[in-house]
Amino acid sequence: MPVRSKWQSLPTEAINPSSLAIDKLAPDELVDLMINEDRKMLAAVQRERERIAVGVEMIAAALRKSGRVMFVGAGTSGRLGILESAEMPPTFSTDPDLVQAIMAGGREAIFAAKEGVEDNYEEGARSITRLRPTKKDIVIGVSASGMTQFVRGALTRARKAGARIIFVTCDPGTELQTFVDLTIAPGVGAEVIAGSTRLKAGTATKLVLNMLTTGAMVRIGKTYGNLMVDVQTGSEKLKDRARRIVNIVTGLDYEESDKLLKRAHWNVKAAIVMEKAALPLPKALSRLRKAHDSMRDALGEDIEPRLRGMLQGHAEATSLNGGPAPAGRAPEPPRSAASVEAAAPTPDEPATTRRRGRGTAPRRGGAEETKQEDES
Repeated sequence: MPVRSKWQSLPTEAINPSSLAIDKLAPDELVDLMINEDRKMLAAVQRERERIAVGVEMIAAALRKSGRVMFVGAGTSGRLGILESAEMPPTFSTDPDLVQAIMAGGREAIFAAKEGVEDNYEEGARSITRLRPTKKDIVIGVSASGMTQFVRGALTRARKAGARIIFVTCDPGTELQTFVDLTIAPGVGAEVIAGSTRLKAGTATKLVLNMLTTGAMVRIGKTYGNLMVDVQTGSEKLKDRARRIVNIVTGLDYEESDKLLKRAHWNVKAAIVMEKAALPLPKALSRLRKAHDSMRDALGEDIEPRLRGMLQGHAEATSLNGGPAPAGRAPEPPRSAASVEAAAPTPDEPATTRRRGRGTAPRRGGAEETKQEDES
């Protein structure tokens, strides 16, 4: 008697009628096909916006109470969790233990696929146990199919420890929605290559994870406006970014910004508070602590008007200089260095004078059942 496949009915395993002849397409036709499918993927993520917003606030609330975030996945899903975890310290100066990730197969599986490890329910449970989750923590299970046993084992053990659970999948019909606190399930549909979840499912998952982590970090004060004021300055590019941020917020020129940052031991937030409030480093750090690390609260100033004014000034300068060449027209020859210097704003130029939550949404879920690249 034939045995029905338990994976056969999964949307991630379906055959896509739009790509039946993919192996006969010219390169440009193949690209058009994939772009059209990715448009459907974006629409699927958009449909989950309310649940993603709930997830952002869940994570932010946990971080405010000294909780941690833990990603767990296998294959592409596992690597995406690793990526989120690895990028938090350089972007937001978080402790490496604050956002962690585990992946079926361990470190070796990050770089080389290890088939079969995703089927080990017990290993998933053991892996999350090593991180010692508590009721203050958030565990984010990532599984495109919704059926990965490694992930299920980890989530079951984390639930027993009292952690809150967010499940990110591309199967809106997953039965795990009755077991977790929140399910985010963009229904991206069949892949252009049947079962290849590194495509639409992987891209949708990356978008969701970006929103969850970035949104939560913004909510707990890791940015000032849209400036990366908690950036780690481990490279020349990031030191340059720090100088430009201080220049924008304080009006100090580039060289003075550099000197200030050195006095602040390259702590961008502290440097800005030192200049704006005329405080020494220890008192600037104390003010930030009292403001729960929020630049807006520490300074009592909104940066948005200053940023808008700076952008408006740049736009007007660009307009006076003719702006970019219209489509179809070759750009004009470069001007001399002197004329460029006279006409265009520079990073050294102060923006102005020197001194100067959302509502809840429906959720899917019930009450039961490593590390460092700088950002471009």
